[in-house]
Amino acid sequence: MDLGFTGKGVIVTGSSKGIGRSVALAFAREGAHVAICARGAEALERTAGELSALGAKVHSATCDVSDKASLERFLDGARDALGRVHVLVNNASGFGVMDNEQGWDQGFKVDMMATVRATWRVAPWMAEGGGGAIVNISSISGLEAGITVPYGAVKAAVISHAKSMARTLAGKNIRVNAIAPGAIEFPGGSWAAIKSMNPKMYEATMKGIPFKRLGTPEEVANAVVFLASDAASWITGHTLVVDGGQIL
Repeated sequence: MDLGFTGKGVIVTGSSKGIGRSVALAFAREGAHVAICARGAEALERTAGELSALGAKVHSATCDVSDKASLERFLDGARDALGRVHVLVNNASGFGVMDNEQGWDQGFKVDMMATVRATWRVAPWMAEGGGGAIVNISSISGLEAGITVPYGAVKAAVISHAKSMARTLAGKNIRVNAIAPGAIEFPGGSWAAIKSMNPKMYEATMKGIPFKRLGTPEEVANAVVFLASDAASWITGHTLVVDGGQIL
């Protein structure tokens, strides 16, 4: 499907593996040029190679998005490399799950403040270019009560941020939405680890999903690309749940 991304600039944070990687690849398959970042250089280099093989112009940089200066260097470099930025996907997560100082610090600095700062930086560029789309990756943990207290609270804040910015930026022709994935499994991800270390929890979660399986990063990526496209031109301030019915 041609969703109109040929030659357009897309920034995806936290994009060397999992959902972020799949989002970047999905945009590249649609003809977009993509900027990616992550802390780990090796996985980032592999993903950049995959994007280049699809014909995309690629800007990749190691980046700690919790550090304001590091994040801004990446974003500025992305703009220089890609030209006009049409889409920003705030995907990076610190996955702060423990209800302690470290858990809250990880979640707030990475999930929340990196999203806020990236939006501050990129939205004016989009406005100058006539508009754009921002997609925040949240979680169903931000919609339902759960045991991962800081993770859920911060992901709820990410949804609230998307709603508020949708209203704020509408006058500049910028749409802002959120995606709330359910349990998503991929190599090296948290659910792959749970499957190995806590198979009872994995099985219980899988059985609680109507389709009796966990989701894939590609299924989330498809939703992201749709929300960022002109096919979703009248959708803003929305949270799209991608969970196979997990929270039904």
